[in-house]
Amino acid sequence: MISPKQFEKELDIIISNAIREDVGDGDHSSLACIPKEAKGKAKLLVKEAGIIAGVEMAKRIFKYVDADLKIETLINDGESVKNGDVVFFVEGSSQSILKSERLVLNVMQRMSAIATKTREFANLLAGTKTKILDTRKTTPGIRAIEKWAVKIGGGENHRFALYDMIMLKDNHIDFAGGVSKAIEKTKTYLKDKKLDLKIIVEARSLEEIKEILGHEGVYRILIDNFDFEETKKAVQLIGNKCQTESSGGINLKTARKYAECGVDYISSGALTHSVYNMDLSLKAVAP
Repeated sequence: MISPKQFEKELDIIISNAIREDVGDGDHSSLACIPKEAKGKAKLLVKEAGIIAGVEMAKRIFKYVDADLKIETLINDGESVKNGDVVFFVEGSSQSILKSERLVLNVMQRMSAIATKTREFANLLAGTKTKILDTRKTTPGIRAIEKWAVKIGGGENHRFALYDMIMLKDNHIDFAGGVSKAIEKTKTYLKDKKLDLKIIVEARSLEEIKEILGHEGVYRILIDNFDFEETKKAVQLIGNKCQTESSGGINLKTARKYAECGVDYISSGALTHSVYNMDLSLKAVAP
């Protein structure tokens, strides 16, 4: 998995690139009518119920723009919120607050939506051993914050990218000439490159699962697009030989039934690719 140091670097890249994109050579709207020395205060206002996420990211953004900005946090990441709640106050240079505003909102609206949806899945799976996982179906350029939001919502992160885990999916298997060839070539590659990466292999049938189980060193089998009865059979077949993961169009209506089949994980791209931003706003507070 991605290291904490590398994750921090990803966050810094997101912030610097977003500020470059949004501010350019200056926030001329603010520069035109707000004196440089002007001080102000604003509040992060919630306009719909859900799980708040991105508070700590917002602090990083404010610090990047102006280290002198002061934030008073009232509600933390992962807590439930409702319409009318105030998450935090930010105080300091009015120009700095305005320069930060759009990025803070874009990040927090997106992260809160993801955390809210993840929490729905996590609540559905409560009482089972099954955990909800995200995927690489993230928005290009902001994967780190979307995966962070999944964690805040009570889910777990799958691999971060192509470099931190081996995942042999249908196309890899077909291009390699079959399940066995894909696995053996992968094990040879890892040995030659002296890499210590976990191997996940996708199975499209019970026969492929049997073939996968004939090889040592597979960390998890991805049971892809199986129905409930096939999934139960797959779990029984795999037993404790490796971890199990169900995927393929699983939604809030079907997640619990897949969990009851006994899989260790359910992965859902919908956690990050099919959410509607939570309604939040940053409003000036009158002196």
